[in-house]
Amino acid sequence: MERLHAVIRGDVQGVGFRYFVQRTAQRLGLRGWVRNNDDGTVELVAEGERGKLEDLERAVRAGPRMARVDSVDARWSQASGNLQGFDLAW
Repeated sequence: MERLHAVIRGDVQGVGFRYFVQRTAQRLGLRGWVRNNDDGTVELVAEGERGKLEDLERAVRAGPRMARVDSVDARWSQASGNLQGFDLAW
């Protein structure tokens, strides 16, 4: 099990990006959270199998239809194992 921590920059707030991430992560069976940051970025932490996390990273790089993704800063580490579900964080 691994952890993906990503910060997404671009036109990613107010376009359903967090809900897109949540639906994708839930479909993939991942645990974690996603939130909007004050600087206009979206941040996520997800844990699960590496292949499914890579699928999530690819989806995030494409984004939902109304979003424009300029960059994704993705960092990988070992899973903590203490996350439940996949939540919208505030």
